[in-house]
Amino acid sequence: MSESVSFEVKGQVGWITLTRPKAMNALSRDMFVDMSAQLRAWQDDDAVRVVVLTGTGPAFCAGADLKAAAGGAPPPGEPDFLDTIIVFFDLLRAFPKPVIAAVNGLALAGGMEAVLCCDFVIAAQSAKFGDAHSNFGVFPGGGGAAVLPRKIPHNIAMYLLFTGDALPAADMKTYGLVSEVVADGELVARAQAIGDKLAKKSPLVLRNMKKVANEAADKTVADALRHEVLALRNHQRSYDIAEGLRAFAEKRQPEFKGY
Repeated sequence: MSESVSFEVKGQVGWITLTRPKAMNALSRDMFVDMSAQLRAWQDDDAVRVVVLTGTGPAFCAGADLKAAAGGAPPPGEPDFLDTIIVFFDLLRAFPKPVIAAVNGLALAGGMEAVLCCDFVIAAQSAKFGDAHSNFGVFPGGGGAAVLPRKIPHNIAMYLLFTGDALPAADMKTYGLVSEVVADGELVARAQAIGDKLAKKSPLVLRNMKKVANEAADKTVADALRHEVLALRNHQRSYDIAEGLRAFAEKRQPEFKGY
């Protein structure tokens, strides 16, 4: 495993922490490969119900390692650097469990794109967000141009894309990308507390809510509502809904199993 990223499970919350602060947590090929492998493992691990992505040092992530990106082509038939990037972003975006971005500092280029793949964002007061691809003549490939304008007002997205500037966490909360801004020293504890809270919910409910919500934007309202009702019909046969109703009647906390 790469020494530039660490994996830890606290309670039922899996933490992915970028540990390359001197390089602003720039993402290497090995980091992408290792994070993808860990996501696949946690996807099938019932003991992990929530994932948090964060960084160490002054940056959350400054994006892909441009030195690695400028390297030579791999041997024929082997995935290149862009392939490993796309695999990771696809896994993170489609991960069936809640994913929280705990943004400790600068989130730029691929770092911003990783944030866009998460379900919601908790940011430290000192955090800043920007696209930055235009600063280096690099084109985004993880959602900078395709997804950012769907997450925040279009004119703000275009400002970030064109200028390469970064905006503070408080501004990005106003624009809707950040859910909560906390003091720098409280970020990890706050993300863990939210993760612990989500871990007590029905994994089945959260998984299906995420699926319906993520697919709703590409459907008419009528189709999205139909999808929701079909998901509810299936959910009515589940253990978790029966357990939730029993717990309500018995005035106790439910113990959900995710099926």
